[in-house]
Amino acid sequence: MYSVNIRTGIARAFLAYRKVHSNAEIVETCTEIVNRNPRNLERLRIARKPVGYHLNKPGHTYWHKLFVVKKPRYIIAEVRHFENGPVVTVSSAEWALKRQLYRGVDSSAYINVGRVLAQRCLEAGICEMEVDAELSGNKSELLVKELEKSNIILNELSVYKNPNPWDKDRPEKPWEIHE
Repeated sequence: MYSVNIRTGIARAFLAYRKVHSNAEIVETCTEIVNRNPRNLERLRIARKPVGYHLNKPGHTYWHKLFVVKKPRYIIAEVRHFENGPVVTVSSAEWALKRQLYRGVDSSAYINVGRVLAQRCLEAGICEMEVDAELSGNKSELLVKELEKSNIILNELSVYKNPNPWDKDRPEKPWEIHE
């Protein structure tokens, strides 16, 4: 397409045009910071959790919650966000899992769905979630155990509340790291 001389000339012009600068210059001139990660406040434990009303059944205060849907031929495990719905979903009907399983609803299916769900949650940055209270039974417990083995924390910490000056106990701030 282009000769070698023309390509090297274009590359030199591009490199000469690009300037190398440090981030310190950008930070000094910055007047406003916009958080483009909506999950950041949840990770810092300062985001609001939905509380609901006193007459509602308990179990609605979560950021992420594990739900398992049992169908006659397969199972679906998903992690739902309280506002945005399903964030991570795994099913034993997925071709890659279905090919490796004898049946889509036996105990090995629950174990493998738990492994894949844990991997996808860690890849998505979700390491804490609430477990649905309706999950019971030997097979569902296998899925939950696989999540625990993969270092997923199965209860979310409470929201950080700023202590008053007269409070005796002051909780550690979640954004400060003490080594």
